[in-house]
Order: sequence, then C-alpha cells, then structure tokens
Amino acid sequence: MATESTLLASAQPHNTEVTRNASGEEYLTFEPVAGRVRGVVNGKVIVDSKRTMKLKEGRLDPVLYFPRDDVRMDLLLINERQSHCVYRGNATYFDLHTDDGLIENMAWSYTDPYPGSLYAKDYIAFFSDRLDEWQHLDATTTLDSARGNASTVINPLIDWLVKDAWQAVSLPDLITRVVGEIERADISLLRFTLITRTLHPLLSGTSYRWIKGTAEIAETYVKYEVLTQSQYLDSPLVPIFDGAGAVRRRLGHTTSDDDDFPILADIRAEGGTDYVAMPIVFTDGQINAVTLATDQTGGFTTDQLGLINEVMPLFSRLVEVFLQRDKSVTLLSTYLGNSTGRKVLDGLVRRGDGEDIHAVIWFCDLRGSSTLAAKMSRSMFLYRLNCFFDCMAGAVIDHGGEVLRFIGDAALAIFPIEAHEDGTRDACRRALDAAVGAAQRVIDFNNELNDHDIPMGFGIGLHIGDVTYGNIGTETRLEFTVIGAAANEAARIESLSKTLGHPVLLSEDFANECPGNYLSLGQHELRGTHRTMEIFTPRNNNELTDREI
Repeated sequence: MATESTLLASAQPHNTEVTRNASGEEYLTFEPVAGRVRGVVNGKVIVDSKRTMKLKEGRLDPVLYFPRDDVRMDLLLINERQSHCVYRGNATYFDLHTDDGLIENMAWSYTDPYPGSLYAKDYIAFFSDRLDEWQHLDATTTLDSARGNASTVINPLIDWLVKDAWQAVSLPDLITRVVGEIERADISLLRFTLITRTLHPLLSGTSYRWIKGTAEIAETYVKYEVLTQSQYLDSPLVPIFDGAGAVRRRLGHTTSDDDDFPILADIRAEGGTDYVAMPIVFTDGQINAVTLATDQTGGFTTDQLGLINEVMPLFSRLVEVFLQRDKSVTLLSTYLGNSTGRKVLDGLVRRGDGEDIHAVIWFCDLRGSSTLAAKMSRSMFLYRLNCFFDCMAGAVIDHGGEVLRFIGDAALAIFPIEAHEDGTRDACRRALDAAVGAAQRVIDFNNELNDHDIPMGFGIGLHIGDVTYGNIGTETRLEFTVIGAAANEAARIESLSKTLGHPVLLSEDFANECPGNYLSLGQHELRGTHRTMEIFTPRNNNELTDREI
C-alpha cells in the first residue's frame, strides 16, 4: 500500500485504449497524462503518480484515473454507496478519512469491470471538486490543458432527439421512432421496453414494449396486485426502482441455469445475447426504467451502450412531457370525471366558465349512515361508504354517466343529453339502467353479509332538466359541478324515498321522456322548491330491463 513518502510511480504509463463509434470516430479514449500529477486535501498528498490516465468519453468531461499503488489507500475506506455503469460494471465508492474529519464519496473504482472495460481495473478516480488542489509537475503543459475539452464526437441519437423527436405525437410513437434511430446507428435490437410508474388509483404503472418483427408498441397497464407477485419481485425492475444504476446480463456465454432473472430465459430463447435495464429519472426524482435486448453476436459493444446511455437523460425528459399530460388527464378524470376533466384540461378553469346543458340528473344517498357510523369503527364505516359508492357511482360510470360530486354519504351525477333525435331517450335509458344496475349491486352486497351485519339501504332520485355545468367557488378554489333548479329538485325527489318506501324514484318529467312500466306514487311537493309533481317508481327490476322505449 502506498504511503505519503513513497507516492512516486516508476512504471511506464499504460498504453492508450481507443473505442470508436458506429461511424468509426473515436468515442472513448483512455490515454496517459504526461508528467507527474498530485492531488492534495487539507495539505496532505493523497495521490502522486507518473502513471495517470485520462478517460475521455463522448461529450463528458475528461476524468483522471490513478493506479492504486500511487494512491493513499490507507486513507480511503469503502462506503455503502454503489452504482452500476451499463458498459463498465459496478462502481465502488470511497470516503477519505483525515485528521480533520471525513470527506464522503471522495473517489470511486471499478474493481471488476466488464470485459470491454478492463482498462479501468485497478484504477481509482477522484471527484475533482472535492480535492483542494491538483498539481501537474514535470510536464510542459498544465493539468487544465491536459484534461482537454469536451469531445466533439457526434452522437447520431442526440442529433435526432434534438432535431426531430418533437414530431412524435404520443409515447408509443416516440418509442417507435427511437427504436428506428437506434437501429439506424447499426445497433441491432431484439426488444425495447419502457416501464413508467403511474399516479393512478388502480394502476401502478404502464409498460410500452417493442419486439423485433412487430409494427406496433404493446401497451400494458400494470395493476398494484402485480407488485406482490413473482413476475415483478423476480424481475430486474426491483433493483432499478430501488436505486441500482443499471442491470446488465450477457447471455451469449452462459447457460439458462445461470440466469438470475426469469425474463432472461425468455430473451435467450428468442436469440438474445445481451440484456440491459437502466433507470430514467424524472425531474421530481421518480425512477422509471428502460430495458433493451440485442441478438448481436457478442452482445452490445461498449461503444453502443455508451451512445444509448448518453441520450437517456434527454429521452427521459421527452417521456416525462408525454406522461405529465397523461398524469393530468388521469388526475382530472379521477377527481372530476372523464367529461369534466377534459373540459378543465381544455381551458375551462376560471370561475364562471361553463355552459347551459340539458341533462338527466341523478342524486343518491346512503340510508342509515348515522346509525352505521355509530355502530362501526371509522375504518369499517369508510369501507361501507366506499362499497356504497362502488354500487352507485360504479353503475353510473358503467352506463356513460358523469359523477360530479361525493357529498358525504351522497353523490350527484349527470347523464348529458346529446343533440340528436334520440339523445333524450338515450340518456334517460342509460340513467334508468344505471339505477337498476345499482340496485342489483346493493342486493348482491347484502347477500354476502353475515346475519349480524346491517344491510345497505339507499335512495336514488332521477330527474331531467336544464342546468349550468361549470365552475363555482372562490377565485383560487373551484369546483366543476351543475347548478340550477333541476339539480335541487333531483335531491328533493331522492329524499322522498325515505317516506314513500321505494328506493328508486322518478320525476314526472323523467317518466314523460322515458316511458316504462312505472307505478305512480301520487303528487308530492318538493321541499324548498315550491313545486309539486307526480312521482313514479319502477314496478320491478325485471320489467325495467324488458321495457320498450
């Protein structure tokens, strides 16, 4: 091990290593630095070498590497940090321990590099900004000039991403175009997969996969349940999402018995010779992943992985642009509904923005919620409330309605009436079918309860009329909903179900537009509206499904 008094190299410098890109231009060079280089921290020399090597790689700033024999290894201790370079291998990091304290992550080294990067073995590199001083001795050039300028090598993938990638109209289109450019750079791909994590109440992520010989991108939605299954737990995505720099497995020189991830056997069976998984990180720190496989003899070359790795940050930004819009659509659809979410995304964001529409108004309420809340734990009551909304709002959504608000244990929804000849009857039919479906869901739920459980009760009121569909609230906190007499009347109609003894009630306006086998419950005054109207109820669910409209 080197000591401060013996840090002086006598061996000849390492020979220059050169890697060329697909166009034959130098992409990576590992070359000797003339003279003697010293690195000083707190007045103490920690590296002193005549065998310094300079790594110049693509557009990256040059990095100085030193043989371990020329480094104060007695002052460097390995820490827990690790990273993975897709074309050099695993990197180990070192803290510097001095009399003046600890400097974390002072240096790194590739102790077991990939075969194509053996030039890095037994060398140490330092984060230059953590040394107090670099000294370049016994040379006619200064250390700064020896470090050189950034490479002028052209990466065709970067050139395309900057100039033409903006023409992609969707994420699958972007992936198709990226794959095409990679192959035009003489890199043969077998697979290319992008895995993004999603902010969605039902989905944990989305996979976009291209496979050689296919024309379309296979888009797969990943549910949260998959995260507990072996297909995910045994995949390379786990270490990537846990912060690994990359995962690489050469498939050409091993047998399937050596594959530590099941996916590798599938890729090998398809003729794959090399597999790489690497992270792409968004501006908020979210880690997503890209995986690539090739069928090239010998796998990916160091140069090819260098070209791809260099463009990942830019590719990540393009992916993020598409996903941010998808995330906005998802959030707005989740919290506002599909139709309302689209209106807000299209710019209806000011107080008073909206339109007058003719619609079927649905109002529903959970019966006996006060009793349930008193007899159940908060978690069980919340579960019951969500089950109620699954029955009610789930049926509305399944029949093309728009759920606008959850009001405690009640919900407001609409079925907008389209401007065509059968628009009114179509909206009414779908709303009535939703009510029948919701009632059946409640029946099914109650049938699964134990004898001591309180059954679920409900009321639904259906009405039709003109409402204003738009933004209300304060200047900085808005809600997109419907307002107007018809909305208030729908709520009052539903409340009558408590005294009339029927869970589904229809206004005379609704019944006139949607003829069916109904039972009249007489004339009733709608509380607070100064209006009296005839109220109907479906005679039974079976007749409703067979009615003629």
